Amino acid sequence: VQLVESGGGLVQAGGSLRLSCAASGRTFNIYGMGWFRQAPGKEREFVAAISWSGGATYYRDSVKGRFTISRDNAKSTMYLQMNSLKPEDTAVYFCAAAPVFTIRDRYYDIWGQGTQVTVSS
Repeated sequence: VQLVESGGGLVQAGGSLRLSCAASGRTFNIYGMGWFRQAPGKEREFVAAISWSGGATYYRDSVKGRFTISRDNAKSTMYLQMNSLKPEDTAVYFCAAAPVFTIRDRYYDIWGQGTQVTVSS
């Protein structure tokens, strides 16, 4: 299975971006998917996760109410709609897949290459 992110870019504070994560290959055994981010000089952190059905989601506190995770299994694609972006959201965003629905990055065994999101003040 391969994951490819897209949709990153430069946006002003208060703006919006939608990230996509396209999965290819054998996707039948992917259960949970998530978004993580890593800012320069900082550790990677969890952003949001979604279960296989999309019926369960979880967000880190700082993005609740601003970010929305979703997935379209027919298209093997996951999304992250990011609204009201802040400079502190600037980071490389990674999508990942896991055999369980979890916020713990150690359970994610498939990762994309990342896409840069830069929010200017």
